[in-house]
Amino acid sequence: QVQLVESGGGLVQPGGSLRLSCSVSGTIFINIMGWYRQAPGKEREKVASINYGGSTNYADSIKGRFTISRDNAKNTVYLQMNSLKPEDTAVYYCKSESPYVYWGQGTQVTVSS
Repeated sequence: QVQLVESGGGLVQPGGSLRLSCSVSGTIFINIMGWYRQAPGKEREKVASINYGGSTNYADSIKGRFTISRDNAKNTVYLQMNSLKPEDTAVYYCKSESPYVYWGQGTQVTVSS
């Protein structure tokens, strides 16, 4: 049974930072991992992705502010979020994209003063 468990969400003031973690349980090779987010009343959108070799892709809305990384030995992917804005408020989901598709349960990020 493979599980993705996110952590690190919370309430932060505008301009602040948070680091999300996604731990993958089970002995499984995952090539591409991604972070997605879904704000109230909006569709889920892809934020960033990273492959096993460390190549990354980012959504234009968060480029220069967020950094995705991974520790393959720990089967964990991270999302460092800096200069947070109120519009970054959403539930953030971790997703295994390739070769298997799994979703985490999500973690709430709220950016508010």
